Amino acid sequence: MNRSELVAAVAGNGGFSKDDAEKMVDCLLTAIADALKQGDEVRLQGFGTFTVAARAAKQARNPRTGETVTVAASRQPKFKAGKALKDALN
Repeated sequence: MNRSELVAAVAGNGGFSKDDAEKMVDCLLTAIADALKQGDEVRLQGFGTFTVAARAAKQARNPRTGETVTVAASRQPKFKAGKALKDALN
């Protein structure tokens, strides 16, 4: 499912117009991203938890040249599925 299919599903399931559903999806994704940028975690009961994981800087090797390069430290988003979501899939 891509973004436009998600918008269509929200519009169909909720009885909203596609424009309203698109605004809702945009607002939800923006709110999650903003919370993660601030270092907060987002817990959606029964669905899952979005968190931020810190990755330390490390040394890596360029496979083409064999040269050693430094990979900068970064923050990565993580998602852990909730029990209700896991149960729905099985």
